[in-house]
Amino acid sequence: MAVVPERICLSEEFVLQLHGARDPTATKTRSYYSTIQKLQIAVGKFQGKYAFLNRFKYTLGADQLTAFGEQQMINSGIVFYNRYKALAKQRTPFIRASGQDRVVESAWNFSQGFHQAKTADRTPDENYPHSILVIPEGEGYNNTLDHGLCTEFEDAVAYSSIGSEAQQTFLATFIPSVINRLNRDIPSANLTALDIVNLFDLCPFTTVASPSGVVSPFCFLFSLDEWKHYNYYQSLGKYYGYGAGNPLGPTQGVGYVNELIARLSGEAVTDHTTVNHTLDDSNDTFPLGEALYVDISHDNDMTSIFSALGLYNSTGPLSNTSIQSPDATGGYSAAWTVPFAGRAYFEKMACAGVDEELVRIVINNRVVPIERCGADRLGRCTLAKFVQSMNFATAGGRWDMCFAPK
Repeated sequence: MAVVPERICLSEEFVLQLHGARDPTATKTRSYYSTIQKLQIAVGKFQGKYAFLNRFKYTLGADQLTAFGEQQMINSGIVFYNRYKALAKQRTPFIRASGQDRVVESAWNFSQGFHQAKTADRTPDENYPHSILVIPEGEGYNNTLDHGLCTEFEDAVAYSSIGSEAQQTFLATFIPSVINRLNRDIPSANLTALDIVNLFDLCPFTTVASPSGVVSPFCFLFSLDEWKHYNYYQSLGKYYGYGAGNPLGPTQGVGYVNELIARLSGEAVTDHTTVNHTLDDSNDTFPLGEALYVDISHDNDMTSIFSALGLYNSTGPLSNTSIQSPDATGGYSAAWTVPFAGRAYFEKMACAGVDEELVRIVINNRVVPIERCGADRLGRCTLAKFVQSMNFATAGGRWDMCFAPK
């Protein structure tokens, strides 16, 4: 676990947090239901490790935070307070959330956890319930926590299909053997590649549907090697869909990076991409000089933000024909970067014996060195070099490619 370095005086702390565990999306939940219904109609009686399907009822909803996800976010608030207690004891975080229900609920749960830890520390929390700034999602709204403005990225097949195409290419390298095995085990099932992916997906979704996170029996339908391939399949979707593998992926995170620069430097936001200037030009809705900031977002947006920061610059283009371990990908993995309730800490610190303030980034308890600014052995750069290294973001990324000429 990445600890706060000794003899450090933290001056500001930011957390970019993914919402807690949720139900599948509406489209996915219909697809999962169809697979289960198909299986249960085709098979008279399931045997062995498939026997649980005899009594399984599909009850997953769509898009909403689960009870397990709520607790994840409460825990995140507790961890945040305890990790940065020196700052948090006498302060209230400034909290923003993107406008989708599960994100807003996650923000309230995080706030609850922070409050719980603070009161357990015998410290008054006079500003509780904490204020939460909700940034609307949807057409017509600039929102650095939710992509949607760059029409070429959203709608043009040249960009919007890169992730799914990489996944389909890789799927063909390992899914046929899984299809054959399961169809041998369940002779009348006639499972397809889509059915198999759905069964993989049902492992995490039915696990987090349990309030205590009891591991689902779907998880035991596949071997460890098959799970490694599925994990890489998901990484390909994020990398080529929203990360550095997509020419416009990192650009979707530029607005947030420019907000981060503004907060770190204490200067007004300069950005012409996704920043909502109605909010960010007001000290009430985008205050500078606070010690604690909390932003709650989505996994795809966080992937773009990490790419805009250049955190995995040493990661070469991911192979879509053979699996690569996180060691081989420079630490990049969707499971390592954006699991449910995943988080990135941006630490600004003033250190004894160092003239300049330092910046460090910690993603899910792993220090991720900021390569372009000459990070030290603890993964820290000076604030000035950090800002200089963010030239991709400060130049607007490739925002000029976002809108096709009319």
